[in-house]
Amino acid sequence: MLPRLKSEMMRPAVAPTGDVKLPAPTYDGATSIEKSLRLRRSVREYSNNPLVLGEISQLLWAAQGITDPAGLRTAPSAGALYPLEIYLLAGNITDLRGGVYRYRAATHDLVKMGDVDRRSALCRAALDQPSIREAPAVLVLCAVYERTTSKYGNRGIRYVHMEAGHAAQNVCLQAVALNLGAAVLGAFEDEKIKLAIPMRGKEEPLYIVAVGRE
Repeated sequence: MLPRLKSEMMRPAVAPTGDVKLPAPTYDGATSIEKSLRLRRSVREYSNNPLVLGEISQLLWAAQGITDPAGLRTAPSAGALYPLEIYLLAGNITDLRGGVYRYRAATHDLVKMGDVDRRSALCRAALDQPSIREAPAVLVLCAVYERTTSKYGNRGIRYVHMEAGHAAQNVCLQAVALNLGAAVLGAFEDEKIKLAIPMRGKEEPLYIVAVGRE
């Protein structure tokens, strides 16, 4: 994977299937990791200005993007088993219709899972925290525990939770580097989350990250 020009972040592409090919991420931003760490704070109020698809691409890549030809990713994973799945609830994003999308790390694209903006339903499932409804983009981190517990047994549950923390912190730091605000949220009712978004199979919701412009 080679670095791309920053201008390429802004160019969306829609595949013939209707899936959304994300702009290539950049690997040499102007904000240092030290500055991102110093400035990271939970931001729960957002302006009405939309996000752009290049910013969504960068946030998803930070969470679970491929960084090595062998398939290794931005966040460490016990046994490189990668139990996490990430859903994007799009509300106010330039060049991306509102709805629910699943991120595919291997191809760095989005699979459309539904055309309806589900942020309000997700907000109700998360104890009516308004930042979820108001954020132009919301990421929901889910896990398939069996990918990890099949190797590590019950201790694998702990490893999955560690990985979710790694990925969420990556998103928060990337948000700072993009001059965006983000908040991580863990208070929600699991079964209502599953009704709010079309999760698959044995996926379990772990973490919500709301992102927008301050």
